[in-house]
Amino acid sequence: MHTLSVKEMSEKLRNKEITSVALTQHYLDRIDQYDGELNSYVTVTPELAMEMAKHADKMIAQGKGGLLTGIPVAHKDIFCTLDVKTTCGSKMLDNFIAPYDAKVVEASRKLGMPILGKTNMDEFAMGSSSESSYYGATKNPWDLNAVPGGSSGGSAAVIAAGLAPLATGSDTGGSIRQPASFCGITGIKPTYGAVSRYGMIAYASSFDQGGPMTRSAEESAWLLDVMAGFDERDSTSLEQPKQDYVSALGNDIKGLKVGVPAEYFEAGLDEGVESNIRAAIAELEKLGAEIVEVSLPNKELAVPAYYVLAPAEASSNLSRFDGVRYGYRCENPTDLNDLYTRSRSEGFGAEVKRRIMVGAYALSAGYYDAYYLKAQKLRRMVRDDFVKAFEQCDVIVGPVAPTPAFNIGEKSDDPVSMYLADLYTIPVNLAGMPAMSVPAGFSNGRPVGLHLVGPYHSEAKLLNVAHQYQQVTNWHQQMPESYQ
Repeated sequence: MHTLSVKEMSEKLRNKEITSVALTQHYLDRIDQYDGELNSYVTVTPELAMEMAKHADKMIAQGKGGLLTGIPVAHKDIFCTLDVKTTCGSKMLDNFIAPYDAKVVEASRKLGMPILGKTNMDEFAMGSSSESSYYGATKNPWDLNAVPGGSSGGSAAVIAAGLAPLATGSDTGGSIRQPASFCGITGIKPTYGAVSRYGMIAYASSFDQGGPMTRSAEESAWLLDVMAGFDERDSTSLEQPKQDYVSALGNDIKGLKVGVPAEYFEAGLDEGVESNIRAAIAELEKLGAEIVEVSLPNKELAVPAYYVLAPAEASSNLSRFDGVRYGYRCENPTDLNDLYTRSRSEGFGAEVKRRIMVGAYALSAGYYDAYYLKAQKLRRMVRDDFVKAFEQCDVIVGPVAPTPAFNIGEKSDDPVSMYLADLYTIPVNLAGMPAMSVPAGFSNGRPVGLHLVGPYHSEAKLLNVAHQYQQVTNWHQQMPESYQ
């Protein structure tokens, strides 16, 4: 059943050819069979999943629910899930049982989507490889020696290996799109504020954004329709009518202006990645799109600006984890200062500590203007580049990452090299615009993703461009041989 598209699953459920109970059990069996080697889940919830599946079958029998009722889902372990351990990949939250649902989880639960479990991730979403998790590295289903990308590597791996039909992720600097590229799946980061951050454990609040991770653009449109929408509990949630992501998939793209930045094809881009991206651009041209050259002159400023701003926000957000209210607490503290110091020292991993220190330094007296304020100015420059480029085109295309998936451990001792893996994705987060990764081929046997970027609130257009591309290619349908 895992080889069926979500649309086919939905039709079979409504035609009573299969049940949600049977479908959910199939995925639980696959998790038992394969996740031992992949390490893509932190927590599997079979009792909850089966209980929800039974309820979904009742909803379907009564003609209630929607297209995704009865379809199982896996949630990134950054989303609080009622009465389920929610760790954010950290020892700090290893004992935390969430007392409520995140908005994203709440919406899927209300629709009757059985929750298979919580997927592995870089600790507090800080990383580009899913190696910094307290629960160990997740492996790439296409090559077990490779990383699946990060921080939503667990969600990407479960989709690629067929251990869930749908998954949620979060994207702060590329954490949906880069693992989607590395694992050969589809993932979209919506406009900032389109998906509620209520119940999503914060890393960098002005960047974090939830989004869907699926096989195809059509499936992403369906899941985004569930996830998106205004939420008064999130002060950054956009109060505006939700787009009709699904209906827009039928539009052709003749006359669409596709911008190709020259800066995306400079030194450092893997030859295999470049050839696949250029082939994908040629396919869009065959579909009637007009290719135009645009410029993003401040692209190189994005990574240094991000790695001042995001750690600054992280140092503030993570100050709440002090060993007092919830989460990890050191044993036998001698006084309050010892409690704070040892709880945080023992509870956080190396990468989280590194970013807290960088952020605290950037915000400290005497350095605020030199670093944080300057980085905010660079952020505006990067955003203005996109606004200017979109005066000439409808969407921008290019690579998601400069290379295909790298080997586990290859960049562990070189954080700067790891940070540069997000060279193409970070600028979009600085601007707050929507973007997605679409499977576009392979380089040395490892998947390559096509990056589609749009102006604010253009998710429906991006999903349609991706869908039209997937009508004439089959990269999104391919699956690692070991998991077929």
